[in-house]
Amino acid sequence: MHPTLTEHLLDLVQNAVDAGATFVEVSVAEEEGMITVTVSDNGRGMTKAERLKALDPFQSGGRKHPARRIGLGLPFFRQMVEQVGGHFDLRSDPGVGTSILACYRADHPDAPPVGEWAEGVVQAMALSDKAEMVFRRMRGDRVCTICRSELAEALGGLDDAEALDLARQYVRERHDEFLGKG
Repeated sequence: MHPTLTEHLLDLVQNAVDAGATFVEVSVAEEEGMITVTVSDNGRGMTKAERLKALDPFQSGGRKHPARRIGLGLPFFRQMVEQVGGHFDLRSDPGVGTSILACYRADHPDAPPVGEWAEGVVQAMALSDKAEMVFRRMRGDRVCTICRSELAEALGGLDDAEALDLARQYVRERHDEFLGKG
């Protein structure tokens, strides 16, 4: 089974958190048959050699999982984007952070479905209580933006099952409204 776009994004946010990011922004724009994905963070960043290693499925930086010699998140995401006729770009500088840009045709038969957006957003927010996270989904003139700090403040935190369940419900309602379901 192929991962959904949301599953790919969750992996990329995990990478940002593991790189010490205190700010992560995820944006998915759907327009004119194209999907444009941007994931940016202010984590530790990577050198050119580290970027090449991060994109090689048979290598791993070793910091995240010292015993593991392979890392598949970025290589699988890049592979998916390129297999559906898209473009993938990874930019990163040490001490500055990392930015990923991917564009691909939404109507390609192998393009992944978005997946469970609300579940993915809440899972990502639960990865770190130290990082501000902004999730944005755009379609035409409609925009759905979810900020971790605003949600955590409204719920008194995101550190227990009840708060996460309420967050999931809120994000799902906002997303359904964005999709025109509500």
